Amino acid sequence: MAIAALLTSVGASLFALALSLSLTRWLASRAGSTLGPLDHPNARSLHNTPVPRSGGLGVLAGVALVWLVALLWGDASAELIWIGAALLVVAVVSFLDDLRTLSPLTRLAVHGLAAGLLISGGLRWTQFDLPGLFWTLPTALALLLTLLFVVWMINLYNFMDGIDGLAGGMAVCGFLALAWLGWRGDAPLYTAICLGVAAAAAGFLVSNLPPARIFLGDVGSSSLGFLAAALALWGVKLGLFALWVAWLIFSPFIVDATWTLLARLARGERVWEAHRSHHYQRVILAGWTQRETLTRAYALMGAVTVCAVSAPRLTVIEQWGLLAGWAVVYGLIHVKVMRLEREP
Repeated sequence: MAIAALLTSVGASLFALALSLSLTRWLASRAGSTLGPLDHPNARSLHNTPVPRSGGLGVLAGVALVWLVALLWGDASAELIWIGAALLVVAVVSFLDDLRTLSPLTRLAVHGLAAGLLISGGLRWTQFDLPGLFWTLPTALALLLTLLFVVWMINLYNFMDGIDGLAGGMAVCGFLALAWLGWRGDAPLYTAICLGVAAAAAGFLVSNLPPARIFLGDVGSSSLGFLAAALALWGVKLGLFALWVAWLIFSPFIVDATWTLLARLARGERVWEAHRSHHYQRVILAGWTQRETLTRAYALMGAVTVCAVSAPRLTVIEQWGLLAGWAVVYGLIHVKVMRLEREP
C-alpha cells in the first residue's frame, strides 16, 4: 500500500476517533442526554438506573466522516456506495426503534432489505469454503445464506450488547483485524473503512467502559453488526480472506449468541423475548463483576484477533488445528460457565 494512502487512512481515522469521542461525551452529558432516548432497566438488563442510549450516533458520525473522505478520495467503489446505502437504512430504522419500540417483524423486514441492497451491490456469500475445501453455492442458496448471515449478524450484535464495554471492544478488535488483513492484501480503500470504523468505536468506548455513561443503543449495535457482515463479504470479494476467517474474528459474539439461540429454541422458549441466558450475562449473575467479565472477554477477543489475522498464511493442516483449538476453547468456556452457576 502506498504511503500516501496509508497516511490518509490513519488521518481520517484519527478525525473519526476525535469526532466520535467528543460527540459521545456530549450525548452522555446532562444536556445531551435530554435529547436522546434512555435505556430503562428491563428483564434483560444488568444495569439498575436509566442510561442514555444514543452513543451509536457518535460512532456513526465517525463512520460517516470516513465514508465522506473515501468518496472525496476519488477511489469510491460501487461496494462502498451500496454498503453506505444499506447502513443508512439500518441506522435510521434502529434509531426509530430506540425512540419508540418497533415490532420484531418490522425490524426483520428492514434488516432483510439491507441484506438485499448488499446482494444488489454484488456482495453475497457465493462459496462455502473451509481450509482445503471449497464449494460454489447455487444462486438460490447463495442468496438465502447471504440474507441469513446479514440479518443474524445485525441481531446477534444487538443481543451481545448487554454489558458495559463489550460491543465496543468487539468492534475495535474486529474491525482492526479486518483493517490489518486489508492492509496486508494491498486494499487501501477497504483498509481505510475498517480502520475508520474501529476508530469510531474506540471513541465511543471511552464513555462506555464500566461504569458506562452511555450505551450504543440499537442504532449503534445494529449498525456495527451490519458493518461486520458487510465488510466481511466485501473482504471475501476482494480476495483478502475466506469467510471463515471473518467468522473467527467475530466468534466471541457469534458463538455465544448462536449457542444461546439454539439452546433457547431447544427449551421451547420464546426467543424474541428479553432474557439473561448469554454466557456473559450468566457469569455476572453467578457473581463476576462487569469489570472481571469484560477483562476476560477482552483477553478472548485479543487472542482470537491474533489467531485470525495469522490464519490466511497458515497451511491447511495448521488452519484446521486452529479451528479445532478454538472449538475446544469455546467448549471449555461453556463448561466453566455451568460450573460457576453451580457454585454456592
